[in-house]
Amino acid sequence: TVDVRSIVPRERHPLIFGRFDALATGQALQLVNDHNPQPLRYQFEDRAGGQFEWATLEAGPAVWRIQITRIADAAAASAGIKGDSCCSGGACCG
Repeated sequence: TVDVRSIVPRERHPLIFGRFDALATGQALQLVNDHNPQPLRYQFEDRAGGQFEWATLEAGPAVWRIQITRIADAAAASAGIKGDSCCSGGACCG
């Protein structure tokens, strides 16, 4: 769990991305925030498109809880392969 409510705003996104980058495929982090983190989601889509799933667990108004799950690493995402693929892009996908 990453509770960013007491962290200086300019340090929040780098911390969250650092924690996400450290996740293995299939692992998740839970984000706790004091506002809707929709701008962060847009940054995730730009920076890590195809590598994550975003699930809202609690939607305010005082507390927002988001689960961010790594579903693929950067190489697999750029190749269009999810981490749970049966063959990781091999001949069986043909």
